Amino acid sequence: MGRIHLFEWEDQPWFPAFLRNYGTDFLQFLANKTRMYQPILPILARGLTKSKTNQILDLGSGGGGGLIWLNSELKKQVPDLQITLTDFYPNLPAFERTQRQAANFAFIEQAVDARKVPADLPGLRTQFLSLHHFKPGDALQILQNAVDANRSIAVFEAQERSIISIVAMLLSPMSVWLTTPFIRPFNIGRLIFTYLIPLVPLFVLWDGVVSALRTYSLAEMKQLVANVKGKENYDWEINKLKSGPSVILYLLGTKK
Repeated sequence: MGRIHLFEWEDQPWFPAFLRNYGTDFLQFLANKTRMYQPILPILARGLTKSKTNQILDLGSGGGGGLIWLNSELKKQVPDLQITLTDFYPNLPAFERTQRQAANFAFIEQAVDARKVPADLPGLRTQFLSLHHFKPGDALQILQNAVDANRSIAVFEAQERSIISIVAMLLSPMSVWLTTPFIRPFNIGRLIFTYLIPLVPLFVLWDGVVSALRTYSLAEMKQLVANVKGKENYDWEINKLKSGPSVILYLLGTKK
């Protein structure tokens, strides 16, 4: 199945911020409750060690993703861990809630473009469920920008371009309906736009299916790396891991 770059609602500049935030809140809740990123802990720890840093700069953070749970586990190995959340469309209320839960979180209030990250922002760059938002030229620019800045980068996608992933995404409205009452803080608007006017489950359904269709395969990730100037100065690890019934595709690039 070839990669199809259809549009996602949350990528549109005009898309209502409160709906985008409801969607990213759902993804954050799901990631932390299911601990879907547990298998990548050794990869993150290895990236930090090889990069000789205690800092993670998360790009395209959405609502913070699964980083709250990952943070608590990583701190067992890196006690002085620091994580900075960034996004092109920052979900500031979610960032603030994350910071209240763990003091080692910080965030950038202004938009941060993963293709042109300010050079003064240090740390291992991470992307969770966000590389697929970028067309190949832009995805290449993300990797090139990291290499040009002498930064390590770790990319994780919690789905792949397959029939199984697409079928799983078709069930996402049910997940939204079942989990919404448990997402905190309580928000009457979240209930209205989930149950009464079901825009949240509908856009999560569309964006979920499109995300699977957009996801780069391992071979395509390797092709992106092949086009990076200065790639020979980095060690590249591209593979996939089992995570419950699903898989996580990942790319780790660390300076030699």
